[in-house]
Amino acid sequence: RLHGSRTRTPRGTEAIAEAARAMRDDDIGGVLITDGDELKGFVTDRDIAVRAVADGMDVNSTTVGEIASRDIKTLEADATIEDAIRLMKAEDIRRLPITEGGKPAGIVSLGDLAIARDEDSALADISAASPNN
Repeated sequence: RLHGSRTRTPRGTEAIAEAARAMRDDDIGGVLITDGDELKGFVTDRDIAVRAVADGMDVNSTTVGEIASRDIKTLEADATIEDAIRLMKAEDIRRLPITEGGKPAGIVSLGDLAIARDEDSALADISAASPNN
């Protein structure tokens, strides 16, 4: 069973800066955008850097909904770690939203999978370390 990290789930109307602060405060790399129980989009820290900051968007007035990925691959929570690895490799993605009964439940990252597979690996050590301030 996959256990994704808990995420904030804005409706897509919060400012990019607010989402970035939530990612920092919660030590997460992405937020799911939902409308009720329906997954509408996904924004990662990389999306903020590449789609917003690099293009000169105002992070206080641009919303996460404006830069969110909409074609989102997901995996049900009862899938295996190998299922997650296969999908992430096939789709070339670093973070994968996890659902339970089709409803957003969290996100699994490559680092999460590295820790689950081998707690002593270099990637697991890097992923488990506190972020630099």
